[in-house]
Amino acid sequence: MYVCLCKAVTDSQIKEFVNDGAGTFEEVCKELGVAMQCGKCSQLAQNIVETSINKTPFEPAS
Repeated sequence: MYVCLCKAVTDSQIKEFVNDGAGTFEEVCKELGVAMQCGKCSQLAQNIVETSINKTPFEPAS
C-alpha cells in the first residue's frame, strides 16, 4: 500500500529499509523522503517504522 503519495513510498519499502538496518523514523524520512513534503503520511509512516523495529503486528488507527 502507498504510504507517501508525494514520494510514491510503500509500506513494503519502509519495512524493507528498517529490516536492512534503519533504526529511527528520521533515518527513514531522510533516505526515502517520507513526510518531507505535505506531511500527511507522517503518522502512518512512523507507526509502520515503530512496529517494524519492534516486530509487533501493524494495527491501523480506527
